[in-house]
Amino acid sequence: MGGVTSSIAAKFAFFPPTPASYVVVADESCGGRLYIPEVPRRDDVDVLKLRTRRGNEIVAVHVKHPKATATLLYSHGNAADLGQMFELFVELSLRLRINLMGYDYSGYGQSAGKPSECNTYADIDAVYKCLKEQYGVKDEQLILYGQSVGSGPTIDLASRVSNLRGVVLHSPILSGLRVLYPVKRTYWFDIYKNIDKIGMVRCPVLVIHIWDYCYLAWKFFLNLRYH
Repeated sequence: MGGVTSSIAAKFAFFPPTPASYVVVADESCGGRLYIPEVPRRDDVDVLKLRTRRGNEIVAVHVKHPKATATLLYSHGNAADLGQMFELFVELSLRLRINLMGYDYSGYGQSAGKPSECNTYADIDAVYKCLKEQYGVKDEQLILYGQSVGSGPTIDLASRVSNLRGVVLHSPILSGLRVLYPVKRTYWFDIYKNIDKIGMVRCPVLVIHIWDYCYLAWKFFLNLRYH
């Protein structure tokens, strides 16, 4: 029974766009630099392929801002991919003066593998490692942003990293099972047990549920960088 329910919860959690909204191409005239033909090419955007500990190769984009003092790691919702999120990423970077890293989960967009809870944890860990090693981002400069199902990998990582600048949870879920049933306890077969992990997060947390207020909330939240 538990395995069946967990499988059902997983099916409700993941809706990768089919077909993917973009492809990834290597430009041999620029030393094999990757780009996405479906979106405008920009010098301030890196397109990356990262290998996760579970063996999947995932796609990520890093948007740079020349005056950034913080980096946002964005975990998107369950029915989107990087091609659809790209313009939002660029706009957020520009308006909030931050660097931004977005990525596709395994099985989304041009990322290999299949969507699963465990894969999303490995996915965000690979992106976090890239930010640390390739871009030199320190934990105290990093803000995690998780939207909908993206709250799962976001809270999981935040529960394991103690000195993040902050966490933003946009329409987060309590757990996979709690989306389907009004249960009051956590079962072993549940997925994304956010309600149990949130207590282990040791940085400021902002929870938002209505997109109309997101920009004002962001301005308030990013004031943390001045304190």
